Amino acid sequence: MSGRIGMAGLLVFALTACGGGGTAGATPGTRAPVTPTAPAVPTAQDTTGQDTTGQDTPAATTSAAVPSRVPAANGDVSRVLARMSVEEKVGQLFMPVLYGTSADSVSGENQARYGAQTPAKVIAKYHLGGVILFPANVTSVSQVVALTNGLQAASPRVPLIIGTDQENGLVSRMGALMTKFPGASTVGATGDPARSRAVAKATGEELRALGVNLDFAPVADVNVNPKNPVIGRRAYGDDPAKVAAMVSGAVKGFGDAGVASSAKHFPGHGDTDVDSHTGLPVIKHTRAQWERIDAPPFRAAVAAGVDAVMSAHIVFPKLDPSGDPATLSRPILTGMLREKLGFKGVVSTDALNMEGVRKKYGDGEVAVRAVLAGADLLLMPNDLPKAYTAVTAAVKSGRISRARLDQSVTRLLTLRQKRGFLRAAPRASASEAAGVLRSAEHRRLAARVTREGS
Repeated sequence: MSGRIGMAGLLVFALTACGGGGTAGATPGTRAPVTPTAPAVPTAQDTTGQDTTGQDTPAATTSAAVPSRVPAANGDVSRVLARMSVEEKVGQLFMPVLYGTSADSVSGENQARYGAQTPAKVIAKYHLGGVILFPANVTSVSQVVALTNGLQAASPRVPLIIGTDQENGLVSRMGALMTKFPGASTVGATGDPARSRAVAKATGEELRALGVNLDFAPVADVNVNPKNPVIGRRAYGDDPAKVAAMVSGAVKGFGDAGVASSAKHFPGHGDTDVDSHTGLPVIKHTRAQWERIDAPPFRAAVAAGVDAVMSAHIVFPKLDPSGDPATLSRPILTGMLREKLGFKGVVSTDALNMEGVRKKYGDGEVAVRAVLAGADLLLMPNDLPKAYTAVTAAVKSGRISRARLDQSVTRLLTLRQKRGFLRAAPRASASEAAGVLRSAEHRRLAARVTREGS
């Protein structure tokens, strides 16, 4: 990804992105590509440190009794929506990169990019809807808990969606604090969807204990190309039916933990030999091949009640001959994902600072076109002020209708309601988190799945 990333302690806004692959210790915003055949290399951000044992606390292990489908907007969602201005609604769509290890960290980077020095002030200025955490945000359990609580306090009108890329394995943004569960390829090799569900549930419990309420996982790509530079071992495997079963298990497991999940990268990033962080991949599958290879895991995720689906910055000519990447394609995001697969939840873009989506249009126009295509959450724009201004202008001019804007905000509010934090922001507890993170039960599960999948 492009963009200048300075300072340790980067706070990212958003629903994350898979968008990008990245090693466990990748600096936020750079989203360094993963080399599928290379072993994960421990970094200062993903060393295990000292184990913390203890029993799960009731607050962190509650299996949320959450409906498997996103409900239609009800009174609570409608009331929150009705009191928002256009500017506030537009802000809810954006999830940019912010800098600092606390909500009040003063950063010249924030000032230069956004005209506000601290994450809290940037949230207030742009009415932001979410935050995504990367390894540079993570130093200790108490620090992350204070960070997530502080971020929530900075958004008193609408609780934040706080996300991260905790796929486990190669992409483990919170790896410095959490149980080292095996990645998707190892889980998939067990052949048991129950293992996928158990790992996702335990991962979700640990994230929730830290104040994180959305995981940009599971990867729903079917890795059918051995030369794939960005997916590889992040996928559950190369068999569509088996990957679909594992994805379904993971979505249900995150739901068991009361944490939102996001399947990625639609319509399927498994058969590429170009990294979308630095180029624009083209997938030449026919529609019949897409139905047989790429679609089954996403169909399974939708059936399992996945909260969000992340788009891919890939060109899929047989689904849309325009040459635009899927992130900017109405035939793909609205036609295929919403109308064909029946998905009613949040559509997130992959990170908008990746070169795969920035090759054809400017940073403002990219954001507008993503909304017109069907995206609800605009992740990590390369130039937030320009993108925010462009979307606001498009709404006020009528290019993006008020009804279309309300659709996206309603979906984002409904995600919060489904996961229990629309009326009031959740508050994490460092003492409770200490009993959940790297618990003896979770470490036993990680060892068992690693053994079975090796």
